[in-house]
Amino acid sequence: MSVECAICGKKPLKASKLSFSHKHNVYRQSPNLQSVKINDNGTVKRIKVCTSCLRAGKVKRAV
Repeated sequence: MSVECAICGKKPLKASKLSFSHKHNVYRQSPNLQSVKINDNGTVKRIKVCTSCLRAGKVKRAV
């Protein structure tokens, strides 16, 4: 299962923690994805959507 928003295509980023000795520890920052039921032309589908798309109203939820 991919870690990607179905609406905006937001993917994980590479980031690095910087210690006091300036040693870089690379890690992944994943987007906050939620599994949501949507109404797509009368059929109900389940997709992964990031929370910024949910708050912006880019997705119409199925009831």
